[in-house]
Amino acid sequence: MAGEIVVYTRPGCPFCFMLRRGLRKRKIRFTEVNIWEDPAAAAAVRAVADGNETVPTVHVAGQWLVNPKAAKVAELAAA
Repeated sequence: MAGEIVVYTRPGCPFCFMLRRGLRKRKIRFTEVNIWEDPAAAAAVRAVADGNETVPTVHVAGQWLVNPKAAKVAELAAA
């Protein structure tokens, strides 16, 4: 895999749950960051999500993805 995968989440987010489940199913390792506990992470998400705290937001292979499917994250991670 090329580089670290960072998944920005918040508690109770069903889309975050689905993404994490999909990544784990594919045995893809990632770091999870709760944007409610990390102001810098929240600011990074707002910077790439039109000012919104939309989660999950993922940084993978030098790209930012807002609410991606696990398959897309896996594709970029494998590239």
